[in-house]
Amino acid sequence: MTVLILTCEQDVTADMVVAQLHRRGVPLVRFDPADLPGEGALSAEYVRGEFRGYLSTGGRVVSMDGLRSIWVRRPGEPAAHAAEPSEWLTAESGQALYGVLECTGARWMNERDAAAKARLKPWQLRLAHHSGFPVPATVVTTYPRVARQFAEQYRHVVVKAVSGKPPGDPPMALPTTLVPPDTDFSDVAAGPTLLQRYIAKRADIRLTAVGDRLFAARKPAEPGQVDGRYGGTGHTWEPVEVQPRVERSVALYRKLAGLAYGAFDFAEDSEGTWWFLECNQGGQFGFIELETGQPIADAVAEWLGAPGECS
Repeated sequence: MTVLILTCEQDVTADMVVAQLHRRGVPLVRFDPADLPGEGALSAEYVRGEFRGYLSTGGRVVSMDGLRSIWVRRPGEPAAHAAEPSEWLTAESGQALYGVLECTGARWMNERDAAAKARLKPWQLRLAHHSGFPVPATVVTTYPRVARQFAEQYRHVVVKAVSGKPPGDPPMALPTTLVPPDTDFSDVAAGPTLLQRYIAKRADIRLTAVGDRLFAARKPAEPGQVDGRYGGTGHTWEPVEVQPRVERSVALYRKLAGLAYGAFDFAEDSEGTWWFLECNQGGQFGFIELETGQPIADAVAEWLGAPGECS
């Protein structure tokens, strides 16, 4: 039985998992949807109620019946590498590829419908609350008056992107930013704005959930630090124990979201409380493993290579 990894050519994190799958002797095929059609090819037949499908790339051919699991890591846009790319060809190639893969009995990390829903930040916050996580007060609004009232109520608030990093060339990243007391909120009417109560943190926490295996890492923050992705702190990530209450909430969140994998970000306050910020269903873990030595890639390989059901 074969593991199918959907990712682009340059993906160091996928390389780490591939190495672990090889160590375990698990057959795998690495396929970039951007190569379909072209370097990648597929064929599927539906005859007398029977389904047979094949996928090939780089001289390797895999039968859909032989797929053990599918890891949706960092796939390119279908047909992006085609000789004559177009929106129509992208749509056709995506429908064909994912439609055929959905016909298999393979397990997904993560299921496509669940992954799409899990990217919705407002839904994440609601789900986190139901899962028992402490969640900072938040508002998403296009009403300037509502934004102003929220800022006046909580005094120290931050603004962040609702959707994360926007598309573009070159790619952009929007840091979480403190809102000054004299902010003019009139521009909120131009687009949905997410405001959140500022958590004065003493550390950033990244918790990587691979099935029911949890790997938590902690990095001390500088006084007044807002967004841990920007600016050096002189600190590195270190392994940290997961509190039982957090472990229960992670398990419930994964169950409700239908996720096999999730990268959770928390802000640890002065009392040691982990405040939920977000859960990235496809978040990076390579940098955490390299700094902490936690065997996350091996855990992913174990989940993908498992012969039966895996939580």
